[in-house]
Amino acid sequence: MSELKVYSLHMGKAKCAVDLGDGSERGEYVNQDYILHTLGRPHRSISLMYCYYPLDEGWPGRASEVHASPDVSFAWDFPYDDYFTYKGGPNGSTEGEPFNYMRDIRRHGQDVTLTLTIDPHVTDDHLIAIAKDLRPFGRMMLRINHECTGNWFNFTKRSTYKEIAEFYSHFCKILKEHAPNVQTILCTGGVDEGKTEIEMEEYFAQPVRDTDMWSIDKYFALHWGWPYDVAERGGTSHSRGNIRETFEYTKRTYDRFRELCGGEAKPMMMSELNADGDVTGPYEQADMVKEFCDILKEENATWFTSFSMYQFRDRGRLGLEIEDPNNAEVGIPQPLLATYKEIIHDDYFSPAMTQGEEVSLPVKLRWGGAEDAEGLAIALHFDSNPHFCEVVFEDDSNLMLELNGKWFYKSPQAKTIDLMSAFYEKPLTGACDLTLKLFAPPASGENDLSAEDGLLNSYTTIHTLPEVRIRFEPVELGK
Repeated sequence: MSELKVYSLHMGKAKCAVDLGDGSERGEYVNQDYILHTLGRPHRSISLMYCYYPLDEGWPGRASEVHASPDVSFAWDFPYDDYFTYKGGPNGSTEGEPFNYMRDIRRHGQDVTLTLTIDPHVTDDHLIAIAKDLRPFGRMMLRINHECTGNWFNFTKRSTYKEIAEFYSHFCKILKEHAPNVQTILCTGGVDEGKTEIEMEEYFAQPVRDTDMWSIDKYFALHWGWPYDVAERGGTSHSRGNIRETFEYTKRTYDRFRELCGGEAKPMMMSELNADGDVTGPYEQADMVKEFCDILKEENATWFTSFSMYQFRDRGRLGLEIEDPNNAEVGIPQPLLATYKEIIHDDYFSPAMTQGEEVSLPVKLRWGGAEDAEGLAIALHFDSNPHFCEVVFEDDSNLMLELNGKWFYKSPQAKTIDLMSAFYEKPLTGACDLTLKLFAPPASGENDLSAEDGLLNSYTTIHTLPEVRIRFEPVELGK
C-alpha cells in the first residue's frame, strides 16, 4: 500500500448525545468490550448508579443483602437505597467499585455519569473526599440525589425537601472548589400540563440555578412494582403514557428551568429513558422509544442535549437485553436492541467529526472527552468489498478506531485489530475511499493530574501509524 495520508480530526458534540445505563438495582455491570461489539459504537457517557450511606448500620454492604427481609414488598423499602455501594470517601478505597468500572468506561472513549444517592446528613469531610476521589476521571458528570421531588429514595425519608435542596447546592459548591472537572446534574420533577412551575419549585429553584445541567427521568411506560408483583391489566403498580405528551412535558420543564435562571440555557437531558416491556411487551417497547427519537429529529429539538437509555442489561424488561436467569453473564437481546442500535447510528445522535489539514507524525493527540477530542483521520482506498482488513500496531497505545461506521477498541496489549466486521452489515458495493478514524483516550482510565490541564485533558503522542492490511479476495482461490 502506498504511503498513507493523515489528517487532523476533531470529535465534537452530537445534536443529541446518547448515554447508556450500565448496572443498577435491576442489573449488573456489563463490560464495555461486550457493549461496544454489540452496539457498534461507544456512547457519549455510561451511567453508573451507586449510593452512599456511610453512617448506617450494615454499610458498606448492599442493602438487599445485609437487610434482607421477607417483609420487603417494594424495591425501595430497605433502610437505604439498594444500589451498589460507593466504596470511596474518607478512609475508603478507589481500587474497587465504582472506580474500576469508571476506568473501563474512560479507556473505551466514553465519559462517566455517576448517579449517587447520598445521606444528606454526611459532613463536609465526606463530600470533600468524594470530590477528591473524582478528580482523576476527567470531564465526568455527577447526578446527586436524583428524582429528588419523589418520595421513594431513602434520602427523602430522612430529610425535608428544603434540606435536600440545600444539600444539593452545598455539594455543588464543594465540587466547584475541589473537583471542577465534575459537572453536576439536577434531576427533579417537571412542569405538569396546566401548571407553570416545576414540582416543589419553592425548594429547588436555587439548585436549578446552582447546577451545571438539568434533567428529568421519564419512562414512557413503567412497572414500579417489579419484582414484587406482576403487571396485569387493571393493576395499580404500573402506568403507560403518551409520547407526544412526554415531549411537551420535557419542553415545558426546560423552558421553566431557563426562566428560573433568567433566560440562561444549560444542557437539558433525560437521564433515564425507556418503555417498560412489563407493560408494553417487547414490540411496542421498541416502537415507543423510536417514536420519541423521531420527534426529537422532526422538531430539530437541539435544546434537548442528550438522553440515557435505561439500561443495557436488566433482570426485568427495562433493558436492551434481559439477563438470563440461569447465568447473569448472559444477555438475551430484545427487539429494542436492534431499534436502539439503528437510532444511535443516525447522524442526529452521532458525534460531530471535523477533518482538518494534513499532518505528519509524531502527533500529540488530546483527549478532552467524548464531546471534545483531537484525533487522526487516515485515508484508505478500497477497490471493492474486502475479504481481509486489519491494522497491526507496534506500540502499546490505547485507541478507539472507527471505520465504515463501526467502532473498535485497541487496548495497550492488543497488536492486531481485525476490522472486517465493519463490512458485515454495510458491505461495499464498489470502489470507494474511507477514513479510518483514530482517537487516544487515557490507557489507565485516569488523567495525569500533574499536567497543567490534567483535570480536563489527557495527551498521547502517536509516533507511528499501524500497518494496514487490505485484501480483496481470499488468500487462495478455489478451483
